Amino acid sequence: MASEKKVFAGPRVRRLRRELNLTQARMAADLGISASYLNLIERNQRPMSAQILLKLAEVYDVELRSLAGDDEARALTALREVFADPLFRDSGMTVQDMQEVASASPVAAEGIASLYRAYQQAVANTALLAERLADRDLLDGGQAVSAPLEVVRDFINSRNNHFPVLDETAEELYRKASLGADEPYVSLRNYLRVAHGVTTRVVPADLMSGELRRYDRHRQTIFLSELVDQPGRSFQLAYQLGYFEQSRAIEDIVETSGFEDEESRTLCRVALANYFAAALLMPYAAFLRTAEETHYDLRLVGRRFGTSFEQVCHRLTTLQRPGARGIPFFLIRVDNAGNVSKRFSAAGFHFARFGGTCPRWNVHDAFRVPGQIYTQVIQMEDGTRYFSIARTVSRGGSGIGVPGDQYAVGLGCDIAHARKLIYSRGYDLDDERGATPIGVNCRLCERVDCSQRAFPPLKQRLRVEDHVRGVSPFGIPVNNT
Repeated sequence: MASEKKVFAGPRVRRLRRELNLTQARMAADLGISASYLNLIERNQRPMSAQILLKLAEVYDVELRSLAGDDEARALTALREVFADPLFRDSGMTVQDMQEVASASPVAAEGIASLYRAYQQAVANTALLAERLADRDLLDGGQAVSAPLEVVRDFINSRNNHFPVLDETAEELYRKASLGADEPYVSLRNYLRVAHGVTTRVVPADLMSGELRRYDRHRQTIFLSELVDQPGRSFQLAYQLGYFEQSRAIEDIVETSGFEDEESRTLCRVALANYFAAALLMPYAAFLRTAEETHYDLRLVGRRFGTSFEQVCHRLTTLQRPGARGIPFFLIRVDNAGNVSKRFSAAGFHFARFGGTCPRWNVHDAFRVPGQIYTQVIQMEDGTRYFSIARTVSRGGSGIGVPGDQYAVGLGCDIAHARKLIYSRGYDLDDERGATPIGVNCRLCERVDCSQRAFPPLKQRLRVEDHVRGVSPFGIPVNNT
């Protein structure tokens, strides 16, 4: 009979106790163990039994995944990216050192990553200023905007991309505006006219000067470009309605972010208004029920709620309500050059923070046949496996000869949840040999047998010979043992 797997989660238990503002004696009493035994658990001198793990989850309403080290895994990934920089080549920082920091305090690890991002931003700004000086341009105080985008993404991810207040008010408004009784765009247009005296007009693209939505306060009119499709029009009206009715709730959340610069605060408001719009069009309980009943058939779910493929995928990453959680999905959106414009993770998936994605991941294959859904089982370097779904999404151009924007959206979940998805039918999910091995990105991946590398692995010494060619174009790995 197999022995029970030992789980050492001392730092995570200690953090949970401190977040709940509990003494060791109080938590021990809640778990039915002695305070001295809890003390040993927190110091990693005793493993946690399955019974104690289940008791923790039950008493404090936490997911077992949160005790399995997802935060530490993400923190370790961030640290590995930071210390892979040649700047730290002689620092002596080992993977074991990084693991200890990530385990003891993911917050400290995130602080290090934040400092590194600030350093990168300073370098980028310096380069930008140098280019302007070289071109004899006037200095206008401009700066790159990636830093505010990153800090807002980090804030949203720190909240598991879930904002209960906005979900609850969206469900109430969904019923109040009778969105389920008619096509969403028609219902929203009527509600805005009756409740707020705001009319909606769809106008020719050439009158919008490149804009898709504009709200004219003086004329109490929302102007939408004819380029926006029907799901997009519904979303834009829901977004504007969020500003009309949820400004206070949105501002309260922004205040908790701690952002000091107005750029980050504005980006956060926009992100939260977008969140509310999605929650209004796809109300939590009804959306989760429909997703489960259809086995997460993304096209069918979109038809039920009058929403687009990308809107459905994005909404699936937000279903983290205690007691009614959906599958913890991750999402990424890339363009055909590999630039990441959107990423969210409720699944512990390790995205690269300072680079692109792995070329072996089928999110890139989606560009081959636009609109076709691609599926794949992928395996990270640490052995974790995920089921991935990818498809292109498009935004219409402004006319003949002007191409529309095209992106690939990748949606995925841990292999343990894959059987709930209609797309996994036909896969042998228990066969690890069927998984495609991928990495975070080329710079961090240590798979030396990959023929699709764009860069050599920073943590591997390679031997390059004149008359020997390996699978990788960057040489043959040196055996360091």
